[in-house]
Amino acid sequence: MWQDTASQYGASSSHSQYYGQTPQQGVPLQFYAPGPDQGQFYPGSRSSLEGNMGAQVPIGQGGAAPAFGGNIQQQPGGWWTAFGTGGFEGEPPLLEELGINFSHIRAKSMTVLNPLRRVDERIMDDADLAGPLLFFFCFGVLLLLSGKPQFGYIYGFGLLGSISIYTLLNLMSENGIDAYRVVSVLGYCLLPMVGVGAISVVVTLDGILGYVLSLLSIIWCTFAASGIFVAVLRMSDQRLLVAYPVALLYGCFGLLSVFNVGAGSTAR
Repeated sequence: MWQDTASQYGASSSHSQYYGQTPQQGVPLQFYAPGPDQGQFYPGSRSSLEGNMGAQVPIGQGGAAPAFGGNIQQQPGGWWTAFGTGGFEGEPPLLEELGINFSHIRAKSMTVLNPLRRVDERIMDDADLAGPLLFFFCFGVLLLLSGKPQFGYIYGFGLLGSISIYTLLNLMSENGIDAYRVVSVLGYCLLPMVGVGAISVVVTLDGILGYVLSLLSIIWCTFAASGIFVAVLRMSDQRLLVAYPVALLYGCFGLLSVFNVGAGSTAR
């Protein structure tokens, strides 16, 4: 009965060469082992990953266990290479992926340090926050070393001032500017104020010398920032209007570098 049914299905199936065979008694089960002609069953397949797979033997024949061989390619070096900056071949550097470009930071810093030089109107096409955050942090650390912990005031004035100047510039200009570039310009132009903070570590600025240095740094920062804003937004006729709110912002930083704002509240 079973053989007739199997023959009937085998005759009607397209794979009659498999289904039409009569099962043999006493023959152990065998499984498919990949061979050189396995491409006819699984086109495009490969036997193993970067290696060869040993031949399989039928179950019950008492042969040795199948052997597998292969190798996995590894990068040269030890585990410490995971913390390096080399990466793989053709992969961009990690700092470039994070948006940190030291050559651009240096070029923008030199533009601030030499405000009398003509400013390129495309200088902020590649705006970044790596330099501004570094300068803000250095300014706060230097004031801390001089006995004036002003981190909260620094970031508070920076945030409110950036929002205010961003609003004013978009109301005054026809092209407009995004907040990212506003923060980048204001942060880079804080560099002269960072120098005053470094001087405050050595010399007390609560006097005539401190007042003069603070006033000069405010003028320097304002001149550099207004020049960049005017060049980027093409507002050469409105430079004084741009410089006024910028000077008020840097004046707040100048007061932080001279006076210890939180000393009175701490004493109480």
